[in-house]
Amino acid sequence: MKKPVGILVGTNRPSAMTLEMAMYYKEKLEEIGEEVVLMDLGQLPEDFAFSALYANKGKSEGYNGFQAMLDSVDKCIILAPEYNGSYPGVLKTFIDGLRYPDSFRDKKVALVGLANGVQGNAVGLGHLNDVLSYMGANVLGLRVKLGEIARHFDANKISHPLYEKFVNEQIEKFLSF
Repeated sequence: MKKPVGILVGTNRPSAMTLEMAMYYKEKLEEIGEEVVLMDLGQLPEDFAFSALYANKGKSEGYNGFQAMLDSVDKCIILAPEYNGSYPGVLKTFIDGLRYPDSFRDKKVALVGLANGVQGNAVGLGHLNDVLSYMGANVLGLRVKLGEIARHFDANKISHPLYEKFVNEQIEKFLSF
């Protein structure tokens, strides 16, 4: 039985373009018949860093729902905006709270970086790749890096032809990965 594709919104910032881009990916996947599970870190319990980690692991129903969503997929696209030259702390804390060592083991993962700067969070995706590799994930080599995102994306379409080409190529490669 074919499993859905996961999309993980790697920030909890309200009104983030990351969620808009995740919805863009979701729409593209659904257009070609893929079922999608959207995991929006903006929906995490506000106190999850204290109520769901360490001695409290497994005790937060809100956080456990995220673990269950991740468990339901074999493939996951992670969208990570650039925060201070890397990826958001909420994404790292979320990953740290997951069941270890199997939450990402042997899952296929694609990475998408977003930034207002020109590099599209290239450095942060490198950091995230290292963490995911440590956790046993298989990360697709084609990382989409969307720089100057506010200039090239309006929640409905990407105006930069090269960005659109990379997104489509990444989706194609990821589904056959």
